[in-house]
Amino acid sequence: MGGLAIAIRMACKGHKVQVFERNAGPGGKLSHFFQDGYSFDAGPSLFTQPANIEELFTLAGEPIEDYFSYRKLPLACRYFFEGGKQIDAFTAPDLFANELEQKNGEDPDLIKKYLATAERAYNTIGTIFLDYSLHRKSTWFNRRIFPAIAATRLRYLMQSMHNYHRSHFKSPQTVQIFDRFATYNGSNPYKAPAMLSMIPHLEQNEGTFYPEGGMISITNALHKLALKKGVNFCFNTKVDKILHQDGQVTGVMAGGKSYQANMVVSNMDVYYVYRDLLNNEAKAASVLKRERSSSAMIFYWGMKKEFLQLHLHNIFFTENYAEEFRHLFVTKEMYSDPTIYVNITSKMEAGQAPAGCENWFVMLNAPANTGQDWTQVRLSAKHAIIDKLSRMLGENIAPFIETERVLDPTGIEAQTLSHMGSLYGTSSNSLFAAFLRHPNSNSSIKGLYFTGGSVHPGGGIPLCLKSAKIAARLAD
Repeated sequence: MGGLAIAIRMACKGHKVQVFERNAGPGGKLSHFFQDGYSFDAGPSLFTQPANIEELFTLAGEPIEDYFSYRKLPLACRYFFEGGKQIDAFTAPDLFANELEQKNGEDPDLIKKYLATAERAYNTIGTIFLDYSLHRKSTWFNRRIFPAIAATRLRYLMQSMHNYHRSHFKSPQTVQIFDRFATYNGSNPYKAPAMLSMIPHLEQNEGTFYPEGGMISITNALHKLALKKGVNFCFNTKVDKILHQDGQVTGVMAGGKSYQANMVVSNMDVYYVYRDLLNNEAKAASVLKRERSSSAMIFYWGMKKEFLQLHLHNIFFTENYAEEFRHLFVTKEMYSDPTIYVNITSKMEAGQAPAGCENWFVMLNAPANTGQDWTQVRLSAKHAIIDKLSRMLGENIAPFIETERVLDPTGIEAQTLSHMGSLYGTSSNSLFAAFLRHPNSNSSIKGLYFTGGSVHPGGGIPLCLKSAKIAARLAD
C-alpha cells in the first residue's frame, strides 16, 4: 500500500515513476487468491479511514467511483466470550455504550466519554505525530505541535494501555475489548503506552467499512489509478541494490540491470534495505535492537455451511489475555487458548463463496519467527482453533472445512520479506517506540526515502498510506 500510494503521489507531482516488485502482482500483504470456488483476501481484512484513499483520487483528479466503492458498516466487530456472552461493537457510540451497559454493566456515559477522549487525542496528538515526520525540525515548529503537546497527558505516557483501561471500566471483558486494539500495530497492551488508547477512535467513532469485492479491490483500484497516471510497473523483478555515490542516490540494480534515478523510495522492510540493498550491516543490526512486532498464523478455510451467528468481523477471546501476550512476547510461543479472529467476506456479498458456504479467514496472533518448529505449531494451532470454535459455536466445525490453506510467520517472511514475519516491523511496547521508528528519509544518502509498515508512522493500511504522504512531502 505504501509503495502504490507513493508511486501515485510522485506521478501526480510530474515525476516519471517506475515500480519494481518481486512478486507477480501489486499489493504486497494486501493480496488475494481463489481456491476451490472460494475467494480469499490473503492479508489485511479491516478497512478504516477511507479518506486516505479518497485523497489519492482527489490528488490525481480522478473520480473514485470509477475505480472503487465501499460502504460503512453498522457493526465493527462481534465479540464472543466463554460462557456464551456476545457483544456487538456498534460503530455508533451511543449504541455501543448501551450494549456495554446491558452486557457488562458499564456506565454508558463513561463509555461515550472514553470514546470522545480517544477522538480528541487522535485529532490533536495523532494527527501531528502520524501525519508528519518526527525527525524534521519543521514538525516541531508546526503550529499544531503545541495543542498536541498540551493534550499529551502524563497518564498517556506513564501508564500501560491495560492499566489505563482497567481504571476506566469495571468489567474485565470491556477492558479486554479495548486492550485488543494494541494488536493493530503488533503490540502488547500490558506494555504499550496508554497513548494507543486513541486507536479505538478509528473503528468505533469514524467507523468500519467494507470495500465492494473484498480488500483486494483496494489494491486493484490503486494499481489502476497508478497506471492511469503513467506509473510503469516491473513485476517479477527483484531489486538487488540501491545505487548511490558521494552521498546521493543514483538509481537501483534490478533484474540484473542498472536503472538511473535521482530519487529512490523503498517500501521494503527497512532491515533488508540496509542488509541487502545498501550492504550496511551495522545499520541493519541497529534496526534489530528494537523489539519486533507480533506476527500471525492464518488458516484460510472454505466452510460448507453458513453460521448465522457470525458477522464480517468476529473475535473469540481467550480467558487469560495476559498469559497470551506473555507467550507472544516473552516465551515466543503460541498460547494453548488463543484469541481467534474470524473474517468472512461472504457475509457482505455473493460470489465470495459457493451458495450456502462461507470463506473463513481465521487468524491467531503469533510470535515473530525465532526458529520455532512451525510444522508442529500449525498442527497444535489448528486443533486449538477447532476445539475452541466448536465449543463456543455449539457444534463441531471440523466436518465443514472443505478446503484449506495455511500461512505462518515463515510464509509471511518469504512472501513479503517482513523480517521474522513481523507484520508491523517493530512493536510499540515502549514509551519512545514512535520516536525510534526509522524515519521516512536517510540522513546520509540524499534522495533515498522510505515508506511502508516498518518505518514511521507504522503498520496497517492507514499508517502505510500516511507514510507515503510523509515521504512525498519530504521528497519535494
